Amino acid sequence: MTIRPRAAVILAAGQGTRMKSATAKPLHAVAGRAMLDWSLDLARSAGADRIVTIWGAHSPAVGDRAEAAGALAVLQDPPLGTGHAGRQAEAALKGFEGDVIVLYADTPLIRPETVEAVFAALDEAAVAVLGFEPDEPGGYGRLIESTPGQLDAIVEAKDASPAQRAVRLCNSGVIACRAEHLWGWLAKLTNDNAKGEYYLTDIVAMARAGGLDARVVRADEREVLGVNDRADLAAAEAAFQTRARADAMTAGVTLSAPETVFFSHDTELAADVVIEPHVVFGPGVSVAGGAVIRAFSHLEGAQVGAGCEVGPYARLRPGAVLEAGAKVGNFVEVKKSRLGEGAKANHLSYIGDSDVGAKANIGAGTITCNYDGFFKHRTVIGEGAFIGSNTSLVAPVEIGAGAMTGSGSVITGDVPGDALGLARARQETKPGWAARFRAAMSAKKTKAKE
Repeated sequence: MTIRPRAAVILAAGQGTRMKSATAKPLHAVAGRAMLDWSLDLARSAGADRIVTIWGAHSPAVGDRAEAAGALAVLQDPPLGTGHAGRQAEAALKGFEGDVIVLYADTPLIRPETVEAVFAALDEAAVAVLGFEPDEPGGYGRLIESTPGQLDAIVEAKDASPAQRAVRLCNSGVIACRAEHLWGWLAKLTNDNAKGEYYLTDIVAMARAGGLDARVVRADEREVLGVNDRADLAAAEAAFQTRARADAMTAGVTLSAPETVFFSHDTELAADVVIEPHVVFGPGVSVAGGAVIRAFSHLEGAQVGAGCEVGPYARLRPGAVLEAGAKVGNFVEVKKSRLGEGAKANHLSYIGDSDVGAKANIGAGTITCNYDGFFKHRTVIGEGAFIGSNTSLVAPVEIGAGAMTGSGSVITGDVPGDALGLARARQETKPGWAARFRAAMSAKKTKAKE
């Protein structure tokens, strides 16, 4: 394969009216990432030196998002079809010599290796198109081959003859060609078709008319799933999750009930991780080998070390770091905190903005009171410290190594290492008081009924 300079044009100017949303369609998320970001990352992964995003006047946020990600953003106004959209990138790619691929901001699941195969096809052809065979071809454009892999034309469904509509090989929309041909072909497009639009797909016929080859690269239908409405969005999410679960198990992760586990686009799980049912991973989670994530836990923006145990019913929020062997049990929430090696918070606690030393033990009902209504403050708990149940640690506060706090304490000052911190009223016992109280109240109640 010859490696030439590469550029990508991402079409993101569609109206997206079927989404029925104030949010532009390309900014809706699949697996925790906007579909536009999927396409931008795909272009970068495929080695595109230049990336141009075509956006519409109705969705300036799309252009802003593309520019923030380092891509060029070009307005298409008015939208006159895919061919017209592609032509808008010409000025942005002026002087570019290499291969150009057209991607879509509503097709989030194409793999980098598939795009690589499309580029590879340009070694022997002027144009390469990504095709697929759906169960129901319906309104997809048909790819008309002379021999397998050799493409003669792309025919839109509305313009197809009955014989052409019987063809099962369909157009995904992804198309690549040499820059030396592209702009001349786009300039010659006409809108003489049923929709009155300029079709990017007509460049295949132009290539063939000029005696140049066109090729088809096939992909699985689930990979080229496009999103037009909320049902499609759910289908894309389901397709991603199915793929992610299979990839995880192939890599050595145990999923006892795969269909109940949900991954983000960037979830990282090492071999020998065990995931119990009904676990949700938000963006930014990594889990090291030997860790167990128990049922009904939710993790986002968290790092879980080797041999850790999380849950059941635990929540790790952004900034949570669990070092090797740490344990976060049921109904424990951890936010922007580090639990040292072997530290434990077994149940019913909130740990926020904290540093917890190795082998420290956090008793049930412990709360780090980190927010004063204006600012967040940190709590530091030393190695081997023992925090008694139902302790409130009012930050900023430091509990020294080996120190202890009495159950039910409200700790507002530092506790030195190996000391005991107590902050509660001394217990007073009054013999017989409860019996006298009940008798008095019963008499009062009887009198009230008379």
